[in-house]
Amino acid sequence: MNEQLTFEFTERPTIKGFPELRWTGKRPYRSTQYYPAQLRERYVEDVQGWINKIFWGDNLQVMSHLLKEYRGQVDLIYIDPPFDSKADYKKTIEIRGNAATSDASSFEEKQYGDIWTNDEYLQFMYERLTIMLALLKNTGNIVLHCDWHRQHQLRCVMDEVFGQENFHNEIIYCYSGGGIPKTEMPRKHDNLLWYSKGSSWTFNTQYRAYSEGTLQRGRTAVKGENAALRDEGTPLNDWWTDVKKITSPTDPEKLYYPTQKSEELLSRVVTMLSNPGDLVFDCFMGSGTTQAVAMKLGRRFIGADINLGAIQTTTKRLISVATELQAEAQPQLTIISGGKKSVATDDDNDENYLIAASAGYSSDADKATTSETKYTGFEVYNVNNYDFFRNPVEARDLLIEALEVQPFPQSDVWDGELDGRMVKIMPVNRIATKADLEELKANLPYKTYEKRKEEDPSKPVEKITIVCMGHEPDLKAALEADIHEYKFDIEIVDILRDKADLQLKREAEAEIVREGGKLVIRSFYPLNLMQKLSLQKEYVEDWRQLVESVMIDWNYDGAVMQPTVTDVPGKKDMVSGIYDIPSDAGSIKVKITDLLSESLEVEVR
Repeated sequence: MNEQLTFEFTERPTIKGFPELRWTGKRPYRSTQYYPAQLRERYVEDVQGWINKIFWGDNLQVMSHLLKEYRGQVDLIYIDPPFDSKADYKKTIEIRGNAATSDASSFEEKQYGDIWTNDEYLQFMYERLTIMLALLKNTGNIVLHCDWHRQHQLRCVMDEVFGQENFHNEIIYCYSGGGIPKTEMPRKHDNLLWYSKGSSWTFNTQYRAYSEGTLQRGRTAVKGENAALRDEGTPLNDWWTDVKKITSPTDPEKLYYPTQKSEELLSRVVTMLSNPGDLVFDCFMGSGTTQAVAMKLGRRFIGADINLGAIQTTTKRLISVATELQAEAQPQLTIISGGKKSVATDDDNDENYLIAASAGYSSDADKATTSETKYTGFEVYNVNNYDFFRNPVEARDLLIEALEVQPFPQSDVWDGELDGRMVKIMPVNRIATKADLEELKANLPYKTYEKRKEEDPSKPVEKITIVCMGHEPDLKAALEADIHEYKFDIEIVDILRDKADLQLKREAEAEIVREGGKLVIRSFYPLNLMQKLSLQKEYVEDWRQLVESVMIDWNYDGAVMQPTVTDVPGKKDMVSGIYDIPSDAGSIKVKITDLLSESLEVEVR
């Protein structure tokens, strides 16, 4: 079985006198096992048999999954891992529109923490770099983006994993902005460590424009009368001062995602160290800059992140990039913004778009007006094993204790009771799927439910709380559909992203109906977001203020969502909420994503 596959890593031979970084608890990383992945969504069509891939999951497990098919296949890896900056990175969540009744219309949501122990950080990076070496082609390159916090140690780890002889440059990326400390010099640069896997590698010389002074005097003043200025400019050195950093809130690239890097920087790296059609990989993708640049430059790509907000941000961004590229080849692509239809042109506002038929328009390279193939299609996967708990039995007991559940040790159905609700703890080593519900459904006390239904049909026959480490967005809807003969009060508690303090997560609710030839979202209640806003004493009158995007698949096949309508409004706008149903629509699936990047998926029959 695939789950039992093991991949071994070749150890580099020990070289006498070679310096090696040591840390407490350093462990060799000699093998990993295969982790399965689940295809969840597909956008646009494949191009020449290739479709890009985005993975939500621990990147160690994602890369272990990729080894089966992509070992030795990646041309370029760019990573911007945690810097160990001793800070928590937050994203401002701001209510859409202007209907808020108080001044407190936003709050900060933690995206990830960058606080590590010394040994934990180094082992974390060592293991991941070891798998990256295995994924790279023999002619492949890797660029690690870091700063003063860990550059000196990461250079040693990179030397150990990739070989000191395969180091090429430490690129200094300079920028300005920020304050000036009183007791030391300001730190105004990052470090890009560039290594190759072997003795030959891809390198395309990059150029920058000549300075005004050089243009005025020419090169002959220094180099002699035969030294003419090059049309392309002067070759780049390893000190970059001409690439912007995203700092201004008005920057058109700014996505309000912490640590976002500019497309200009990634364009330079990708162009310099790969060729059109090459495979680019970034497993700390954040806001998806690497993936967006790869798509624009005609590279294939794979991306990964453990933060669900990064997956949602990247998905929206790639849909936008694909739309722009497709509009160049197919200018009559319909766009809807604020409920009004228009035609995609070069003048359309990138922030206001609802793509009609985003999966239906052609991506045939022969129709493209650009000179190189653009790989615009992509798929979104979940990696199945979230192994935060090594022992599932121990995990169950820990969760029961932490959630203050009254345990039922003799029950075949329930793990316990909490505030009058029956509690079922799902497997904690993976995302909970609809298949995991089968045992629960088979053992429910239906005779008891029948009696309760007869006594009072208006009341739920049972209040159920399902505890899981991540779950398919339509898990609750699927359970309700399968046991629709009885009325249940079902709650999903997802501890995947808040495992440290086990803060309860409440499932969202929505009412979506067919009215004539239209699909109407009457209401949407993202209960987690509303709870946070209530702490801010915020009152929201329109449910659309809480929504980041709406995606609709008019012919859902029951397995993979392929949205043909994608409603992603601009920062100040809101989703439409009313959509024309095409004549050939079948089973309809709707995905609503709130401002916390949490999604609810509902099938409408």
